[in-house]
Amino acid sequence: FTKIMFDSRAIVSYFKLTQLIMFQARRVGWSRMKHKIMPPTVTGPPEFERTFRAHHIFLVVLWISGIFCNEVLAALGGLLYIVGREMYFTGYIRESKKRLPGFYLVLCALLFLTVTATIGIIQSFLNKYLNTRLL
Repeated sequence: FTKIMFDSRAIVSYFKLTQLIMFQARRVGWSRMKHKIMPPTVTGPPEFERTFRAHHIFLVVLWISGIFCNEVLAALGGLLYIVGREMYFTGYIRESKKRLPGFYLVLCALLFLTVTATIGIIQSFLNKYLNTRLL
């Protein structure tokens, strides 16, 4: 339990949580006030709708990749994802076409994390049930 609490996945998860709460969710709140849109309404001017749709969570694939494959690789993929999401979020608020560089970086990070998670799960299965190693 102690190892999990202090490993790099936990640190990257904390950074993402901080980004989500402190920056992205707050910006959604500011956009709600600016456009006078009260919850639970999620429609309004295009600027508000882009801000509202631009944030989401990725932690499941980060943790699976780190637990089953490699903690350091998962942390690097997670950091790449955080940078890409910030680029995406900031670009998307300005104009929907400006989200693309961040979108592609996020896509690469998610693909990397998914591949490492898949390799890790296959390796774990082979090791446990067939007593063999893939890598």
